[in-house]
Amino acid sequence: MINRNLMVNLGGLVLALSDAMELASNYLAQHQQRTAFIALEMGKCFGWSLRQMEDLFIAALLHDIGAISLEEKIQIHNAEINNPSEHCLRGERLLSTAEWLKPSACLIRNHHTDWQTWKASIEDTIVFKSQILYLADCVERMIRREYFILHQQQDIIKRIAAMAGSAIHPRVVDLFLTVSRTEEFWLDVVSHRLFSILLNRGPLKMAEIEFDHIATVAELFRNVIDFRSRFTATHSSGVAASASILARIFGLTDTEVQLMEVAGDLHDLGKLAIPNSILEKPGSLTAQEMAVMKSHTYYTYTVVHSVDGLQRIAEWAACHHEKLDGSGYPFHCTSAELSTGARILAVADTFTALAEDRPYRTGMSRDDIVQILKNLVAQNALDDKIVRIVLDNYGEILEYVCRHQSAAKEFYENWLSSSAFPLFDNPELLV
Repeated sequence: MINRNLMVNLGGLVLALSDAMELASNYLAQHQQRTAFIALEMGKCFGWSLRQMEDLFIAALLHDIGAISLEEKIQIHNAEINNPSEHCLRGERLLSTAEWLKPSACLIRNHHTDWQTWKASIEDTIVFKSQILYLADCVERMIRREYFILHQQQDIIKRIAAMAGSAIHPRVVDLFLTVSRTEEFWLDVVSHRLFSILLNRGPLKMAEIEFDHIATVAELFRNVIDFRSRFTATHSSGVAASASILARIFGLTDTEVQLMEVAGDLHDLGKLAIPNSILEKPGSLTAQEMAVMKSHTYYTYTVVHSVDGLQRIAEWAACHHEKLDGSGYPFHCTSAELSTGARILAVADTFTALAEDRPYRTGMSRDDIVQILKNLVAQNALDDKIVRIVLDNYGEILEYVCRHQSAAKEFYENWLSSSAFPLFDNPELLV
C-alpha cells in the first residue's frame, strides 16, 4: 500500500510549480505570483476569509497554465493575441483533470472575460472572483519592469479606473482603488520576497495534501511540460510508466513504485525554462544550445527540492541524465552517489526517448534500442541490472508504456481542440 503519511504543503507545491512556469524569461518572472498577490489583497479588502479565497489564489498562481509556449506567454502578456480565450480554455481543461481544482479551473477559464461579456450579476461568486482575477492580471501586465514601481503607480491606477463599467465592474475597480493607495502594496507586488510573502500570508499556508493529490498535481504538470511540443506530448507519461514498471519488476515497495511514477511525471519540469526553438529543433543542437538544454535537470531539482517532502523525488527526477562514470549532467554524480531510483529513471528516460518519435528521427526499432542500451552499459553510463530488466521484459514494458502514452496522446489532441468548446460552463450565468 502507498504510504498515506506522505504529506506536503499545498501552498509550497503550487507556488513552486507556478514559479517553474515562468523560468524561461525574466520578462515573465513572478507574473502569476504578482497577480495572485493583487487578487489576494482585494479579496481580503472585500472581507473574504483565507478559506474563501483558496480557489482564487490557486487560479491566480496558475492562470496562464494553458499557454503552450514562451512565445504565446509573451504575446498574451503584451495583449498581442486576438483570441486570448483559447489559453483560458486549455487551462480550464488541464485543471479539470483534478476534481478538487475545478473551482479554480472555472476562474481560469474566465480570467479574460470582460464585464460587458458577462450576462449575469456581479453578485455571483464566480463572476466576482473572475473579475478580480481579470483586474489583477491587467494590473500586473501594465507594470514596466525597467522602471521603479512607485513611478508607475498613479498611471496604472488611472488606467484601471478608466476601465470601470466596461471591461471591469465598478465594484471590483473600487476594491482595487482601496488596496492600491499605499506604497506598501506596490512595493510588495514587486518584492523579491514575494514567494515567501504568499507562502506565509496566503490561504494555503496551513493546507497539506496527501499522496493522491500530490500524484494528481504531478500528472497535471506532466501535461504542462509535455504539451509544449507535439514531439514531447507523451514523453513524460512514457517515462513515468516505464519507471514504475521497472521499479516494480526490480522489487521496490509499492510506495517506492508510486513515488517513482511521480518522479517520472516531473523529471522534465525544468524544460519549462528551455525555449521551444531548442526543444523542437529538427537537427543536432549546437554547443551553445546543448549548454542551455543541460540546465533543465538543474531546474527540475531546484523546483521540486524546494517543496518539503519531495526531496527524494527531486533526486530521482533530476538525475536522469547522470551516468555511472560521472560524465553526466548537471551534478556529475558517480556510481557511488546514484541511488537505485535515480538509476531506474535514467534507464526509463533513455528507453522511452529511443522508442518515441523525435523532431530529428522516428522511433527506433527493438534491435536498435537493445544495441544502444547494451552499448551504454558497456560505456558505464547505465546500470546493467536495470537494463537487463528491460531486455528480459521488453514486450511487457513496451506494451505498458505504449498504453499510457496512447492515453496521454488522446488527451493532448482533445486539449488542443479545447477552443471549440463554448466559453461558459454555467448556463445560468448567461441569462
